[in-house]
Amino acid sequence: MLKDLKLSHIAAGFIAVLVGYTSSVAIIFQAIEAVGATQAQAGSWLLALGLGMGVTCLILSLWFRMPVLTAWSTPGSALLVTALTGVSLEQATGAFLFCGALLLITGLTGWFATLARLIPESLANAMLAGILFQFGLSAFRALESDTALAGIMALTFLAGRKLFPRYTIPAILMAGISWAAASGTYGSLDQLDLTFAAPVLVMPEFSLSVLVGIGLPLFVVTMSSQNMPGVAALRSAGYEPPVSASLSVTGAATLLLAPFGGYTFNLAAITAAICAGPEADENPATRYLAGAAAGVFYILAGLGGAAVISLFLIAPPALVATVAGLALLSTIGNALSASLAQPDGREAALVTFMATASGISFFGIGAPFWALLMGLLVSHWFGVKRGALTRAA
Repeated sequence: MLKDLKLSHIAAGFIAVLVGYTSSVAIIFQAIEAVGATQAQAGSWLLALGLGMGVTCLILSLWFRMPVLTAWSTPGSALLVTALTGVSLEQATGAFLFCGALLLITGLTGWFATLARLIPESLANAMLAGILFQFGLSAFRALESDTALAGIMALTFLAGRKLFPRYTIPAILMAGISWAAASGTYGSLDQLDLTFAAPVLVMPEFSLSVLVGIGLPLFVVTMSSQNMPGVAALRSAGYEPPVSASLSVTGAATLLLAPFGGYTFNLAAITAAICAGPEADENPATRYLAGAAAGVFYILAGLGGAAVISLFLIAPPALVATVAGLALLSTIGNALSASLAQPDGREAALVTFMATASGISFFGIGAPFWALLMGLLVSHWFGVKRGALTRAA
């Protein structure tokens, strides 16, 4: 195996981890803040997520000899930001375990395709767009609170999308940090915690309303917005991904690491494409080494989770809001486009999107669940007269 290792494998693995972290770690930080975690618990989250992604990448890539990359659920973390307010960390942990159990059951039973067809693709995308909508708004609201910082980051985003699209989000983050440091709005580097992150155990509590309002939507979002694109990314690169095994491994990892902050793991799409392409290796048979390299870098990043958290703690709030919002703009656009693509399903998709974005809550159960339920009812009503919606394969 080591005789086949190339510099391109290491470079691709490093870039994948860099893109994965810089594109969404700000959203993870906001989710941690929403649940009121301490700094030690926040470091434990990053440690658990890094170790979970690293170990699952290594297991799946080396086992199946293909670049199978895993990731935390970015849309899932966005859901947590909006849904965890008023929820205790113990109850949130219970929801994470519930989601992990659903992922594991789906993998062990091979029910991936069956479950995917239960929810119209348009509604899953509409729910995702509604969850992410507030993040897009936050990037523009930051223009009012810190015009110079948000403006510099927005200009970097426009330049990056045209000139260096793969590195746009890292460039945005670096531009924001550089401007904040130069203008004196970044906190003191003396507050940086350079120690290794330590695991902090949180005993779960199980609340029916939290399981239904957070755990179930987290599973749906992870399946529709992460695992399905992850499968598609590998297939487009010429691989036949081990779907059931991947769901089983990521579900088991979620169950093991949820009490320490590993809220969910899933197949990666964007970072997988980096390691599955010809840039990683001209020989498709040895590109799995790029996935393994990414696993090692994820583990190293997880061990440094305390430093990552402390960097965001001393960052200006506008920086965190802007990088999160800009990082999700393309995802919001793609989700909205996909949700409204079928004319027969637009009413149901719009109801789902608007209900999710509204943040409504009944009986302690959050908006994503009710939005999906409303969308399914509208879909059924119009489906009787005008044909069923296109469903996810």
